[in-house]
Formats: sequence, structure tokens, C-alpha cells
Amino acid sequence: MSTLYDIPLRTIDGTPTSLAEHRGSAVLVVNVASKCGSTPQYAGLERLQQRYADRGFTVLGVPCNQFAGQEPGTAEEIQTFCSTTYGVTFPLLEKTEVNGEGRHPLYAELTQAADAEGTAGDIAWNFEKFLVSADGKVVGRFRTKTVPEASEVTGAIEAQLPR
Repeated sequence: MSTLYDIPLRTIDGTPTSLAEHRGSAVLVVNVASKCGSTPQYAGLERLQQRYADRGFTVLGVPCNQFAGQEPGTAEEIQTFCSTTYGVTFPLLEKTEVNGEGRHPLYAELTQAADAEGTAGDIAWNFEKFLVSADGKVVGRFRTKTVPEASEVTGAIEAQLPR
């Protein structure tokens, strides 16, 4: 049986990776976009990264252009935007499809998780967040309107911190 750790991923610069690199840490996987009304959530995501990184946590940004073409940039443009506009230090993956026939296997697994209302399935919009525990299980799903530093997100993260 495969796990989230077994799914091959690529960093934004094309380097092969996987969630196994974060085994033993809690990970907040977020589909991100640079030209969205929710783009300012990058600031909150970076604050979470700074607040919890030394306790076994990382944000993992997953650029996606499937929602109104709000992530049209190249890998270099996305990296530059994230670092210069929001000071992003957390890792980014390559641009990824999160819904439809081309849905990445990572999102095929993540979207099986239900949100607080009990709804699983397709990603509805940019900046949906999935909390993965230190042992690789999806333990939380937060929709776009739930900002990164909302008490339900920080509480869930704190409950999953390995140290």
C-alpha cells in the first residue's frame, strides 16, 4: 500500500522530491496562486512557517493555474513573486493540476479528506489547505476562506507538531 510519502513530486525548479523529505514533520499543503484575491494569504502562510519551522513544521506551496488562470507565470516568475512580494521561505512545488483528468496523484489522495463540514472532493479555489501529520496522514482540510492563521488552523498545526 502506498502512502503520501511515496508520491513523486517536483520542486518548482524541477528537482525530484516527495513528502518523504518531510517525514516526521507536520506539513500544510496549499494550492497557491499569484493573481488571486486570496494571494495575500501568502503572508500568513509565511508567518506560520516562521512560527513553527523549528518545531517540526513546514508549509508546502503548490502553484496551480486551474482557477481563472490566476497562476499564469513561469516557475522563475512565481519564485520571484513569492520571495520579493511576501518573503516566502517555504518550499514550492512545480505548477500542478489539482482537479480534473490531469489531477496530480498527491491531490487525488488529499481531496479524499473532508473539511469541517464533512465535504470531500474537488478543490474549490486557490489557497485550500491540507494538514498532513508527522506520520503522513491527512488530518485537516481548510477551505479558501479559512485564513492561514485562523485559530482552527493554528490549533490543528499545534496538535500535530512532533516537538
